[in-house]
Amino acid sequence: MTPILVVSTILSYFALLYLLSLFTSKKTDSFTFFTAGRKSPWYLVAYGMLGVSISGITFISVPGEVCHSQFSYLQVAIGYSLGLITVAFVFLPLYYRLKVVSIYTYLEKRFGYYSYKTGAGFFILAQTFMAAFRLYLMAGVLQLSIFDVFGIPFEVTTLVTLLLIWLYTYRGGIKTVVITDLLQTTFLVAAVILSIWIISRELDLNLGEMLTKIRHHPDSKAFFWQWSHSRNFFKLVFTGLFITLMTNGIDHAIMQKHLTCPNLRQAQKNMFTLAGLLLAVNILFLGLGLLLYIYAQSRNIHIPAKTDDLYPILALRHFDTLTGIVFLLGISAAAYSSADSSLTGLTTSFCIDFLNFEKTRRNSTRLRALVHLGFSLLLYLVILIFRCLNNDSVVNVFIRIAGFVYGPLLGLFLFGLFTRLQVKDRFVPWLCLAVPLFSVLLYFKSEKWLWGYKLDFEMLIFSTVLTFLGLLLLKKRTLSYPVI
Repeated sequence: MTPILVVSTILSYFALLYLLSLFTSKKTDSFTFFTAGRKSPWYLVAYGMLGVSISGITFISVPGEVCHSQFSYLQVAIGYSLGLITVAFVFLPLYYRLKVVSIYTYLEKRFGYYSYKTGAGFFILAQTFMAAFRLYLMAGVLQLSIFDVFGIPFEVTTLVTLLLIWLYTYRGGIKTVVITDLLQTTFLVAAVILSIWIISRELDLNLGEMLTKIRHHPDSKAFFWQWSHSRNFFKLVFTGLFITLMTNGIDHAIMQKHLTCPNLRQAQKNMFTLAGLLLAVNILFLGLGLLLYIYAQSRNIHIPAKTDDLYPILALRHFDTLTGIVFLLGISAAAYSSADSSLTGLTTSFCIDFLNFEKTRRNSTRLRALVHLGFSLLLYLVILIFRCLNNDSVVNVFIRIAGFVYGPLLGLFLFGLFTRLQVKDRFVPWLCLAVPLFSVLLYFKSEKWLWGYKLDFEMLIFSTVLTFLGLLLLKKRTLSYPVI
């Protein structure tokens, strides 16, 4: 594909999103910006959420990782689906019963003012880091494959991208995002299906022969039952479930879309459907990954040392032009569908939780747009910081710290849901600050302190448990608190 065709494809993609935003943002006020008027059909939300659930990192990393970890990622995907079902039964009934706009208002009703502000603040901090990091990774891929050819600096392309996202979301908010997600999911799924079809045609395989080849390939092993194995079934399923509780149950950027459904029953149907779709699409990604390696070996194409590069290289340099265009649309959709959700979620949380839009019934379109723009620029600054560090190990530490921040947040929610205890609210911010700091310290010292055992991503579980135990220490003597 020529650079001009690549740029034209991406600009056309954003132009289409902007046109959709004009259509969906008519007569939009603060209520529809934050909740889409609670009129979104459950099946549209489920389908659109599929694209949000599969980030740009997943889009290129899962297929590339097959040669190292086989189909073991399927176990994590099973955990994702189980996590969605858990959220549907545990968190959704609570949020619909309270009729929340921001899910963190639950913490105020349950514990008090300081717990509420702490939860909302931790969400904004963690979501800023996570959204910036996802965009940083995808901007790097697009920079190397596209914009370097034109001599356009990384700083310029990233700023333009964020402003384009702001442009199509600042009017309609979540109402626009729910609709644009449909388009983005379609591009993402189409890219995977078309790539599989191209490979099967090039290898002269019909559907049955392709499935047989995948099933009998040694790299298609999905389940690992040995407890000592790093990809043990129970460890990965539990990890996937726990991550979903974090990213769907207590992350307003994602939960905000589920809450646009008219009622609890439809929101639950949306989540059940999404659980099935997510599992099916991850199986497609794994199958695609194996076919990419089979195709590369059959054509004597060098496998890149960085396996994330395999899919982009084949799609843009070896497949036909149509497949390359659909791939670009797919990777753009995967990267930016999560970004527009994060940006809208951050704006909603700040307006509701800190500017009190809901309580004061404020409907200032200008102020809301400025907040939206402010978070766009904040994401840009954080991305530039990642770029200046230019050290993967340091960046990974930042991401782990962002993950640690969700531990106190999840601990607060679980304590509120599964106990009848009230806590000393004014001390909660100090506890939630201390837990991530201690978790980071333990992360670096775990091998020395724990007889050689290295704590890694399970630190999220550790920080959640630590917060829960800390809240027990902060309990009041009055034990009879009605669970909301």
